[in-house]
Amino acid sequence: MKENEYIFTSESVSEGHPDKICDQISDAVVDYYLSNCTLPEKARVACETMVTSNKVIISGEVRGDGELKNVDNNKIESIARRVIKTIGYEQETFHWNKVEVDVNLHKQSTDIGRGVDAIEKNQEGAGDQGIMFGYASNETDVFMPYPIKLSHDLLKELRNKRIKKEILNLGPDAKSQFSIKYKDGKPVGLHSVVLSVQHEEGNTPEKIKDKVLPIIEEIKPKSWKLPYDNIFINPTGNFVIGGPHGDAGLTGRKIVVDTYGGICPHGGGAFSGKDPSKVDRSGAYMARYIAKNLVAAEIAEKCTIQLAYIIGVAEPISIFLDTHGTGKVQAQKLIKIIKEIFDLKPSGIRRMLNLANPIYEKTATFGHFGRKSNKDGYFTWEKLDKVNELKALL
Repeated sequence: MKENEYIFTSESVSEGHPDKICDQISDAVVDYYLSNCTLPEKARVACETMVTSNKVIISGEVRGDGELKNVDNNKIESIARRVIKTIGYEQETFHWNKVEVDVNLHKQSTDIGRGVDAIEKNQEGAGDQGIMFGYASNETDVFMPYPIKLSHDLLKELRNKRIKKEILNLGPDAKSQFSIKYKDGKPVGLHSVVLSVQHEEGNTPEKIKDKVLPIIEEIKPKSWKLPYDNIFINPTGNFVIGGPHGDAGLTGRKIVVDTYGGICPHGGGAFSGKDPSKVDRSGAYMARYIAKNLVAAEIAEKCTIQLAYIIGVAEPISIFLDTHGTGKVQAQKLIKIIKEIFDLKPSGIRRMLNLANPIYEKTATFGHFGRKSNKDGYFTWEKLDKVNELKALL
């Protein structure tokens, strides 16, 4: 391989992966509090879920008003069962109606609440310290890198066909991996594909491969050849034992899957189970929003942004921007423009992106970025409504 050529790989996991079961339950709890608080912006949730064989443990801290002042364990349990049922788990070792659910949520720490709610001029502080990264690239129509986009797309199509019973005898647990060939920083072809998917006895890798090949052909760029010998389906030969019985799951363990597939740095904080006062989540959404609009405005071909916050302080302590040698405007000038156009305080982020809405359970599968914003308020950080404003200030 020449110096200007390389292969980059990203992976995704399905909605039935044990870690993703946990993310969905935790985000469903977030949505429950946002939906039922009199003032949704006052809801506070930091919810962690763990799953194993026929066992779900839900822990963390919450705060609500009215009827939500006290934790309703029965309601939280019913949320968990509903999520598991929707995913499709009716296996002997993990069944939505038979699983034991242990709820251990308690009220939010007053020390944390004091820092976040210390309102000066109606500006609450950040819910935690931390660093958040946003990224965008023009290599796909959704401004995401090809390796993570294709990894998500394969599993989404596999799920859709499983639910519609167009593909039979497969389970909800799966992982995908795409390796893409790059030349001079541009994607030029498909190197390899890996898929591990739970199945019933007797469904061989060869049979599954025949079912999956048309999906890969459909989602990849038409000009790219399909490397048949580099498509690996269930490499161990068998994947009957899956889900939480095969591997325990935990909220927040798939942060690279949730973001950009490893193509850029990650701040380390997970998203799922956190209300938007936690800048781990809202700050990362804002960073993506900024980066995507910058690339869509053709100010750069790719862009990485870092925001850094201090708990209890509204404004970010620092902003870093890197256009990877593709920028048309000096970074410091861009940062000044960003501060003029985007409100980077937690309250401002919440208002700009309408983050007090119960929109989070849908984010817990197939990545938080590269999705379509819609009139129902989902994935608002994917909007391109600041493109013209950015161009006007250059």
